[in-house]
Amino acid sequence: MKRRLQIVAVALAFGFALSGCGNDSGQSSGSVSAGTTKSTKSTKESGMDMQEAAERSDGMLDAVLKEIDPEVQWAHGPTTTGSCDVTRRRTVMTIVSAERRQSFLDQVEKFWRKSDYRIKAKNNDKEFPAVYAQTKAGFGISVSFRGKGQAFFEADSPCVKESKVADSTSKPNGPAYEGVYPLPRPNVHSDYWSTGAS
Repeated sequence: MKRRLQIVAVALAFGFALSGCGNDSGQSSGSVSAGTTKSTKSTKESGMDMQEAAERSDGMLDAVLKEIDPEVQWAHGPTTTGSCDVTRRRTVMTIVSAERRQSFLDQVEKFWRKSDYRIKAKNNDKEFPAVYAQTKAGFGISVSFRGKGQAFFEADSPCVKESKVADSTSKPNGPAYEGVYPLPRPNVHSDYWSTGAS
């Protein structure tokens, strides 16, 4: 009986190990994983490095923030790097009330669809909604609402050639908050976006 349990345990462990093969991205959907792997290869093969990926992420974030009407004030969040990827962040400093969050997300999603990004997931939670998208080149981009209704944008690169990454050259349209972390909660009033906020 003891021997039989050992064999079952080994078989299960082997089965779990095999089930992870072929899906390095950790995605549950085979089609998403296949697309990500293909775009990661093409990004590496094209010679893009982490600095170029960071610049492309900056361009994606700049573009979506320019599309939001009326304009919101934003500041840079921290840039993080992995062994072959980079994440750029932007934090919205304008107060977006609960009743305006869906309108905000709708503008963002409409722009991403127009830009031919694939919407990967949406969180329709009333307090903390979010939208997640991906470009054909494998870059991920998201917007999410967190504490005090603050909106956060993130752009993640696929795996690219390792390199140093400089700070973003994009200029915030309000205070830069250089050296301040974490950033303050949203503190800029908008006649439109802040309607109904307490």
